[in-house]
Amino acid sequence: MQRIGVFICWCGSNIAATVDVKRVAETIKSEPGVVFAENYQYMCSENGQQLIKQAIREHNLTGIVVGACSPRMHEVTFRKAAEEAGLNPYMVEIANIREHCSWIHKDMEEATEKAVILVRTAIAKVKLNAPLTAGESPVTKRALVIGGGIAGIQAALDIAEAGFKVDIVEKNATIGGRMAQLDKTFPTLDCSACILTPKMVDCAQHENIDILSYSEVEDVKGFVGNFHVKIRRKARYVDETKCTGCKLCMEKCPSKKGLNEFNMNLNTRTAIHIPFAQAIPNVAVIDSTQCLKFKTGKCGICQKFCEVGAIDFTQQDTFVERQYGAIVVATGFKPIALDNFNEFGYADNKDVITSLELERLMNAAGPTNGVLLRPSDGQHPHVVTFIQCVGSRDTSGCGKPYCSKICCMYTAKHAMMIREKYPDTEVHVFYIDVRTPGKNYDEFHRRAVEQYGVDYIKGMVGKVYNENGKLMVQGANLIDNEQVTIESDLVVLATAIEPEPSVRKVATLLTASIDTNNFLTESHAKLRPVESPTAGVYLAGVCQGPKDIPETVSQASACAAKVIGLLVKDKLKTNPCVAMPDEMMCNGCSQCANVCAYGAITYLDKEFRIGGGKTEIRRVASVNPAVCQGCGACTVTCPSGAMDLKGFSSKQIMSEVDAICKK
Repeated sequence: MQRIGVFICWCGSNIAATVDVKRVAETIKSEPGVVFAENYQYMCSENGQQLIKQAIREHNLTGIVVGACSPRMHEVTFRKAAEEAGLNPYMVEIANIREHCSWIHKDMEEATEKAVILVRTAIAKVKLNAPLTAGESPVTKRALVIGGGIAGIQAALDIAEAGFKVDIVEKNATIGGRMAQLDKTFPTLDCSACILTPKMVDCAQHENIDILSYSEVEDVKGFVGNFHVKIRRKARYVDETKCTGCKLCMEKCPSKKGLNEFNMNLNTRTAIHIPFAQAIPNVAVIDSTQCLKFKTGKCGICQKFCEVGAIDFTQQDTFVERQYGAIVVATGFKPIALDNFNEFGYADNKDVITSLELERLMNAAGPTNGVLLRPSDGQHPHVVTFIQCVGSRDTSGCGKPYCSKICCMYTAKHAMMIREKYPDTEVHVFYIDVRTPGKNYDEFHRRAVEQYGVDYIKGMVGKVYNENGKLMVQGANLIDNEQVTIESDLVVLATAIEPEPSVRKVATLLTASIDTNNFLTESHAKLRPVESPTAGVYLAGVCQGPKDIPETVSQASACAAKVIGLLVKDKLKTNPCVAMPDEMMCNGCSQCANVCAYGAITYLDKEFRIGGGKTEIRRVASVNPAVCQGCGACTVTCPSGAMDLKGFSSKQIMSEVDAICKK
C-alpha cells in the first residue's frame, strides 16, 4: 500500500507570494495514496528537514514529494533527510513549483492551479518509484588541464602542490596564453612577463606536472573520476627531447616572411621559430605552410646546422591516451574580429590598431623593441585616440551584447603608459561609460585623468577616415553636446573579447553546456561558479565569462580546490538511475551503443529458449552500471523500446503525463 507524504515549501515569499501554498497542501490531501500533506516556510531549513523526518517515522511513509525549488538546489538535501529517517533516498520526488511556477506567473489563481498539477505529477511518479542503491567507482588520481594560459597554469600548480599528477594540454607551441603577450598589468603596472614566467618555469620544473604543448584533446570518454582522454600531439618537426633552444636554426632559416602570430602579425618570423624568448617549453617548431622543405622539397638548412640533430621532417602526429579523475577547462579568449566594424577603418588604415596590438608595440620584446611607432611609416605618433566598447555592449548584432569587463581598465593603463613615456603625446579616450569595479580600479582610472592628463570624452565615435595622411576621428561629446573631430596619428580600438573558438569543440567532447555567446555555463551562477553541469569538469578563466587576471587566478585556484577535493577520494558513489535493457525486446541493432557518450553499452551473444526445447543465440545490449550516467539518450533512441532508465522509466514518465492531463 502506498503511503505518500507531501511537503509544500513557501520559500519565504518566492513561492508563497504567487502560490496559495496552504490551498495546494489541502487539495493534495485528497489524492489517492497521500496520507500526509503539510506546508512550511522553509522546507530546506533544519526545522523543515526535521518535519520531513518526523512525518516519515510517524506515518510510515513509503515515498515523499517536496513542492519547492529546483531539484538542482536541494534534491540532495531532501534525499539525505529521507535516508536519515529510514526511507530510501530515491523514493523522494521534487515538484519544482518555484522556477516552473511561481517565478513565471503573476496571477495567484493560475499559479496555484499549476502548482497542484506539478505536485500531482510528482505523486504519480513516486508511486512507481522503486528503492535504488548507489554503487561505487574508483577515482583516477590524475587531473587534466585544457589550456596553458594563466588560468591553466595556476590550476595545475595548485593541484600539483597537493601531490597529484597534472597534465597541461596547450594547443600552441608554448604555455603562457594571452598574458604572455601583455606588457604591463593593471592596476599595479607590474611587468606581465616578470610575474608570469616564474610560474611557467615552476610548471616546467614541477615533478607532478607534464606539459603537452602543441597538442589538442581529440576525444573524451568516461565520467567523473574515470575520464579516458585521447590527446593529439601535433608534429612540430623538432624533437623536444633534443632541442636546446639555441636558435641557430632560426638564424639560418631562409624563409623569413611568415607573420608573427605572437606579435599580432605586426612583424615577420622564420618558418622555424620559438614564439618568444621565455617560451616554455623552449623548443622550436616548424610552420609547415611556410617551410621551403615542405613546399618545394628543397632546403633543409636548419637540419644541417642543428648540432644536436633535433630537426625531423618525417615526424608525424602522435596520440596519447590517459585516464583522469577530473578535468579543468581553461581555454582562454581572443579579441573579436573587426570585419563588421568598417566605420573605424581598421582594414583600410595600418594606423588603426587593436589594444592587443598596442601591447606588442609597447613591449620591449615586441616588433619595435618597445618604441611606440606608427605601423604605416615608423614615425612617433603625437596624437593617440582610443575608442572604447568596440564590439562590447553591442545589441545591433555586429558585436557582443555583454560588457567585456577589462577594456576600461586596459585603456586607462595604455593611456598612462603612453603619457608617462611620451609626455609630448596627446591622448584622447572616447567612452560610453567607465566601469572600474575591482579593488583600487577606480583610483587607477582617476589617476589617468588627474595625474596624467588623459582627455576622456563621453560619447561614441561614428567614423574614422583618412584625410591628407591623418586619421580623422569623428564622434560626439555628450557632455558639451557637440560633434568633435580629432586629428590623430594613431587610433586604438578597445575590442571586445570572446571565448577561444576551440571551446565549442571542447564543450562537445565534455558534454558541457555552452551559452549563446560561446561561454561555458557554470552549474550554478552563485553557489557553484566554477563547476560545469558535467560532473568532474571545472571551469577557469574567460572560457566561463569575461574577467581580468586577478579574478582568473582566483577562479583557477577555486577549480584546483574542487579537483583536489575530488581526487583525495578513493571511490565515488555512482548514479543508480542507469539504463536497463529488456533482453526479450532487444533486437541488437546497436543504435543505443552508437549514441552512448560514455561507452557504457556493449553487446553480448545470449542463448534464449524459443519453445519445443529449441534455443537460439541472439545479440542483446548490456549496460555497465559503473559507466552509465543515466543521460537517457539510449532510451529515446531504441526503436524497439527495449531500453529503459531506472527511476525514469517510460511507465513513470507516462504516469506523469496522465497526471497532468487529469481534470
